[in-house]
Amino acid sequence: MPDSFTTVHSDLIISLATKYRFPAVSWIRFFAADGGLMSYGINPPDLYRRAASYVDRILKGTKPADLPVQQPTKFELVINLKTAKALGLAVPPALLAQADEVIE
Repeated sequence: MPDSFTTVHSDLIISLATKYRFPAVSWIRFFAADGGLMSYGINPPDLYRRAASYVDRILKGTKPADLPVQQPTKFELVINLKTAKALGLAVPPALLAQADEVIE
């Protein structure tokens, strides 16, 4: 789950998952980049870009209460093939084709 505990302790989580050969999946890209099996979740830079339009509208006089609530629209799938091979997992080609990034 996306929270500060898993973010702060991601190195420990990844090392324990690797030690016990556990295929761990997270919500944010850096988890897969640091050695986790994969991540699927929001794209934080996209959220920041979209927030800029809210700031612009507020500075131009729109009341914050009048702005609609928005949901994330861009999600990314990152797969770490090096970790998959270390765990003895075969990642289906269809899943690899859908990934936004494959780490080899």
